[in-house]
Amino acid sequence: MTSLPGADAFHSEGHGPNAGVGVLLSHGFTGSPVSLAAWARSLADRGYAVSLPLLPGHGTSWQELARTPWQRWYEEYDRAYTVLQERTACVVSAGLSMGGALALRLAAQRPVAGVVVVNPGLTFADPRARYSGALKYVLRSVPAIGNDIRLQGQDEGAYSRTPVAAVHQLGRLFRDTAASLPNVAAPVLAFRSRVDAVVPESSMDVLRGGLVNAELEVVPLENSYHVATMDHDAPLIFERSHEFIQRVSAGVRA
Repeated sequence: MTSLPGADAFHSEGHGPNAGVGVLLSHGFTGSPVSLAAWARSLADRGYAVSLPLLPGHGTSWQELARTPWQRWYEEYDRAYTVLQERTACVVSAGLSMGGALALRLAAQRPVAGVVVVNPGLTFADPRARYSGALKYVLRSVPAIGNDIRLQGQDEGAYSRTPVAAVHQLGRLFRDTAASLPNVAAPVLAFRSRVDAVVPESSMDVLRGGLVNAELEVVPLENSYHVATMDHDAPLIFERSHEFIQRVSAGVRA
């Protein structure tokens, strides 16, 4: 299926002293690489080898997402990791919202140098989500969750509807990732918006409680909503993530 305009994957080969460091990004649920395009370009401009794949079921139609199991999202992210690690000395996993869950799950299974997450999703704000496994048979979709952005004029290109069957799959990913957090050993940098209508604070509670073997630094975002990578605090995210990547990759850069 053809991708929606602007939803294409982004890849950069890397150059200069940072060429040996790979950064693997993941967009969020019902979204596309649009939400992370500026972050990806910022990292690429600094010389990192960057990969931002379009996850299966995304960037096309919500009906396509409804037919896509969560394992396919992760498999595509893991496939991109394999390609990136073959041409770099180390890889940092990173993601927004659901992409944060994928980045953390990867870190529990692969030898990454560090993890950067922005408003990572591990729990649901809407209590009805727990019943999505049954609701999907009587309710195909619900209103969109996209564009929770404080900065005016931004559009992350998310679906106009959210498929309930995919919410059920997302819950499975959340549970699987939460259970794997004790296996994460790499340092984690988390950006957390003070106001977030999509991911509840309980996600951060799960993250803090699960990272028993990893260093965690949380940076508050005072002037952004959920899609902070397209919001007022985006420059802060770009700069602090660069500083973090420099630190965790200090021994392997060219």
